[in-house]
Order: sequence, then structure tokens, then C-alpha cells
Amino acid sequence: MATLKFDDKQIPYLDLGDGYRIALEEEKSLYVPMDNDAFMIKFLRPCKYYAQSAFELIQRYYRFRSKHPDLCDELYPSSVTHVYAEGLVHFLPLRDQHGSRILVLECGKKWKPAKVSLTDLFRAVQIALEAGMYEPRTQLNGAVVILDMEGLALSQIMQFTPKFAAMALDWIQQCTAMRLKSVHIVNNSYLFNMLFAIFKPFLTEKLRKRLFFHQKDWNSLMAHLDAKCLRPKYGGTLECLETDGQLLGEMFELYHKEYELANSFGYLRNKD
Repeated sequence: MATLKFDDKQIPYLDLGDGYRIALEEEKSLYVPMDNDAFMIKFLRPCKYYAQSAFELIQRYYRFRSKHPDLCDELYPSSVTHVYAEGLVHFLPLRDQHGSRILVLECGKKWKPAKVSLTDLFRAVQIALEAGMYEPRTQLNGAVVILDMEGLALSQIMQFTPKFAAMALDWIQQCTAMRLKSVHIVNNSYLFNMLFAIFKPFLTEKLRKRLFFHQKDWNSLMAHLDAKCLRPKYGGTLECLETDGQLLGEMFELYHKEYELANSFGYLRNKD
């Protein structure tokens, strides 16, 4: 049976160039560990090692966190264990044929807004991607998202607003240190069109080209992802536990100190 493993590799010292370090040093209100190569490379790799692009990504990443404290402060796995326990956010154990992580979001019938708020769901996704951002292979090969909308109800659609949609897509498209290779929407019904209409105005052309709608056509999905990477319920041959969302949350909790350190970085805030 497949098990989920995260990369744990030593990263050699990086010659980041004086310009990159000077730019960070001149950003006086931004605190980041400039002597930590593992931290630095997670922004460099998605930007193909362009120092200026990586610097601007760091700025956007931490400005977003400062702007949305309700979504980003004290971003610890222990704060969203209930999200993982519900099986709403999880990685598939195997990468796809291109080495990309596969993140599954089940936001249809599994999601009970009375148990899991939209804010906590978004926080859980951030925590999961933060883990992936530190993996060398994921930095190089990016991530694929499967958005499973089976059983989507009007009560769930009502949780979303244009303001939230704009914020979420700003984060996905501009602020994450992750190469988003593709997003595959499965089990989408006519109700999903109502939800998609909220997000559509905020999509960039780049992301539009990476969106694929499959409904229940697993052959269509497997035209993009190998069957061995997918569970049987998505037409694949992968055998793995249905409880891996909960297991993922428990594994993240083992890295509380690392998340605590990550939460200490960012723009300094004025104290009243």
C-alpha cells in the first residue's frame, strides 16, 4: 500500500548574488532568514532563479500574510486538525508522471460549513502547500490540484463571496511560492457553474489555460494524470487509505516547531 513521504534533502550553500541579498536587506520592515538556504531556494526555484522575481515574490507572499491576519496568523496544523479529520484536504501518496505533488480538495458533500468554516478550510490549504514548498522535488516540479465537487450544495456555494474569490485567486496566482501546473475539477454539476461564476472574473489567462473540467469522465482526467497516481474512484489503480487526510494533519503536527519558526517571518507590524 502506498504511503505518503515528504522529501528530506540537504540543500547545498547557494550563491544568491549580492543584488538579491542587498534587496532583502534594504526591505527594512521585512524579517526573513537570509542565511537559510532552504528558505531562500523555495522562492528562487519557482522563479527559475531570477533574483528580482524571487524578491518580488517574497514581498507579495508576506504582504498577503500581513494584509489577512485572520487567514495567516498563528498558522499551525493544530489549529485546523478538524479540517484534515474531515478529509477535505490531502495529498495523494504518489506524484504524477512529471514529479508533481497531487493535492486533492474535496469541497462537495464532505464539507459541512457548520463544522469547518471557509476560513479554516483556506488555512488548512495554506499549511499543506507550505509543506510542499519546502520539498526540493515539488519546488522543481510543482503541484497539481484535483478539486472534487461531488455533492456540491447551494448552502456551500453561499459561503463564497466575490471578495473571497478575489483574495483566494490573488493568493494562488501571485503570492504562493509554488508552480501550479494544472487544476482538474471533477464531479462538477450545473451547481458548480454558479460557484465558478464567482471566481471567473478574477482568473488570469495563464490559470484559465491550466483549468480542466472533467465531470465524471475519468478517461479525460487520465489524459493528464497516470492511472497509477489516481484512486479507483477517479478511474485510477492507486490503493491507499481513505483516511489519509487525517493522517496528513497528524503528520503536520509533528512539525509544529518548523511551522512556529515559519510564522515568525514576515513584515514587522506597528504596535499600538
